Amino acid sequence: MMGTAPDVIMHPMHPVTAVSGCRNYQFNWNLRFHYPKPAIPIRKQTTVRRDTVVRSEIAAAGLPDDAASSLSEFQLVSRIRGICFYFVTAVSAIFLFAVMVVVHPYVVLFGRHRRRAHHLIAKIWATLTIVPFYKFEFEGMDNLPPQDTPAVYVSNHQSFLDIYTLLTLGRSFKFISKRSIFLFPIIGWAMFLMGVIPLRRMDSRSQLDCLKRCMELVKKGASVFFFPEGTRSKDGKLGAFKKGAFSVASKTGVPVVPITLMGTGKVMPAGEECLVNSGSVKVVIHKPLDGKDADKLCYEARDSIAQTLLLHGYGVH
Repeated sequence: MMGTAPDVIMHPMHPVTAVSGCRNYQFNWNLRFHYPKPAIPIRKQTTVRRDTVVRSEIAAAGLPDDAASSLSEFQLVSRIRGICFYFVTAVSAIFLFAVMVVVHPYVVLFGRHRRRAHHLIAKIWATLTIVPFYKFEFEGMDNLPPQDTPAVYVSNHQSFLDIYTLLTLGRSFKFISKRSIFLFPIIGWAMFLMGVIPLRRMDSRSQLDCLKRCMELVKKGASVFFFPEGTRSKDGKLGAFKKGAFSVASKTGVPVVPITLMGTGKVMPAGEECLVNSGSVKVVIHKPLDGKDADKLCYEARDSIAQTLLLHGYGVH
């Protein structure tokens, strides 16, 4: 029929005889529609087993099945090492905290600001905790100021293990820690006895009070320790330094001692504190820096740490 779409076919009309004898016509609307084929073929959905997907992902990553199995075993071993690490930490902390409580009255009377006895106990605790799990070495120990000389120590921050490693240096400096850590049983209480300085990170008033407290301690002969990045590096690269530590040094006239930590982020990566991988840690103590310009001290300290990290294959932002 004229005017009909090419994909619609209509059958012609057939004559039908009515009862009156007259011929009548009736259309037979038997339509058949022909749909065009889709431009993109529709595939039939199939069910894929999960192990097939996993194997495909491993193949796409270029890892053989044996390598993937070895990776899983490695993570399992690291997790077991992590459990053992925290067990040793807790058990040793209980006994040494008891010793710290016993000597605390004498520390308050004869060494209130430096608290050397408490830091000696903390050094023993840190050494007992980390020696079974990773090796560590020091370079530049002769650059450390004498025990009685107050200073501002600064370091890059890679891992939760940084504090443990730095406590083995044997210097009675005051750390700055989040206030919430002081609520932890045993560990938090020991930090309080050691004179660790509490800080609320996002509170500008707390930060100002913290810097004032640091300057008071330095003027009274104690040393303080800062992580100028403010937090642990997520990717292992050195971040920008904040100026607070260097303001304390410039205003009090004490030296700044830069320290480079390498390897702690591989043994216990930031954000994966349940794992303890095998590895080694190196600590480099740089020559002390003197000066009255906080900006210059900040630049020189960061440059010393950055150059050492780059020399050993680490990244810098």
